[in-house]
Amino acid sequence: MAEQENSSAFFDKPENIQKLLRVFYVICALLVIVDFVVHRHIYHDWENIPAFYAIYGFIGCVVLVLIAKEMRKFLMRGEDYYDE
Repeated sequence: MAEQENSSAFFDKPENIQKLLRVFYVICALLVIVDFVVHRHIYHDWENIPAFYAIYGFIGCVVLVLIAKEMRKFLMRGEDYYDE
């Protein structure tokens, strides 16, 4: 039991986080490269832009975060909400 308490978890080590991030970056780069090779059945002309889906996904995530930050202003309750 004492052995488990002293051992650190995988995500507690910064070098493991760096390795994991590198793997994710490589996967993202490979998906963008594959986008140039794989034939897509497009419905709109703007889907023909290189890396369109990567750009679309990134912009979508940024917009979601910005909307959530604005919603927080009127949805957030005070710290002492349950103490009242």
